[in-house]
Amino acid sequence: MKTLHRYLLGQVLASLLMTVAVFTFVLLLGNVLNEILALMVSGQATLGGLAGAIGLLVPFVLVFALPMGMLTAALLVFGRFSADQELTAVRASGISLVALITPILLLSLLLCGVSAWINMDVAPRCRVAYKQLIAQMSAKVTGAGLPEEVYDKDVPHYMFYIGRNDGKLLKNVTICHIDKNDSIDSKIDAESGEIVHTNGTVYVNLYNLISWDRMDSGSWRQGTNSFGQLELKPNESHALDDKPQVSDMTFRQLQEQLRELNRAFSLPHQANVKPADLHKELRQLNEMKKDVTTVVLVQMHRQVACAFACFGFTLVGIPLGIRAHRRETNIGIVMALILVLIYYSFMIIAQSLQTHPELTPYLIFWLPNFLFQIVGAAMLWRVNKGV
Repeated sequence: MKTLHRYLLGQVLASLLMTVAVFTFVLLLGNVLNEILALMVSGQATLGGLAGAIGLLVPFVLVFALPMGMLTAALLVFGRFSADQELTAVRASGISLVALITPILLLSLLLCGVSAWINMDVAPRCRVAYKQLIAQMSAKVTGAGLPEEVYDKDVPHYMFYIGRNDGKLLKNVTICHIDKNDSIDSKIDAESGEIVHTNGTVYVNLYNLISWDRMDSGSWRQGTNSFGQLELKPNESHALDDKPQVSDMTFRQLQEQLRELNRAFSLPHQANVKPADLHKELRQLNEMKKDVTTVVLVQMHRQVACAFACFGFTLVGIPLGIRAHRRETNIGIVMALILVLIYYSFMIIAQSLQTHPELTPYLIFWLPNFLFQIVGAAMLWRVNKGV
């Protein structure tokens, strides 16, 4: 049994290293062609800068390359194992499939731990460093110090969130005003906006906005307007530059961000407030809190859920490779790409719904894990029984 385990583990590790290297190269090539090649052609990036940027991108692409490589390795190794009748010989010896693949499943769990470490800490840090390096090479500064996907209270009395910012035009803008008690007393959601510089002053023009203002009674008044304007003082307009985007934060940074948002949306102490009014205000405040915290929760769940992809892919890949009964490498790669497309389509859907808190999009990240693990376990049981 130990000889079989060493043999299979060696085959899987060899295939894993090869496939991870291939997928890493392909994903790196896509990022290099998309962002770095133009800087090389224009002379803004040196060979040293290129090498540094590629090195910083490696952990980021490993988030995807490692699960894809484990899936492809399982398909290739067990496809050959079945096609060469080695599985038949093992079964004739009285060894069950579950006992045979135990080291491979343990390897996939180990890779889940590695993936979690990369997803939750290494990749976000490297991604931030990569963006800073690219910005230095291209000398690009985001307009008015309002970076994308950042919740921050560094600007006095305000908390900003910008969905998209190309340097002037803004999309999905949220601005909260913070009172002297460090609580939210007003909130604006704008469909779009723009940054305007006039006589050394920075203005944020907002279009198609919905506002909420807390009244003295404690209730919230909602209003709509087609236009609004906010003035940023010169020393405030660059206060957000050093904070990473929500999508580039580590898990600890996301936890701290979530705590800050929960504190900002906590109910301030109010004397002589009727219980009914207090309950109404609390309900309104929680609704507004969901709008701003869902984006953070989406990233937290994404980092954790994606770490389990290696285990789900292995559970599906082993019986699927045996069922395919093929030695060809190209067949295994095609099957792997189809399964990867199915898995990550759930991730894309969840990311696209992060501005819809009523749909709890962060739970969608767990659906492919449950789906692949349940289907994989059922397929393993059938193959083990010879069904």
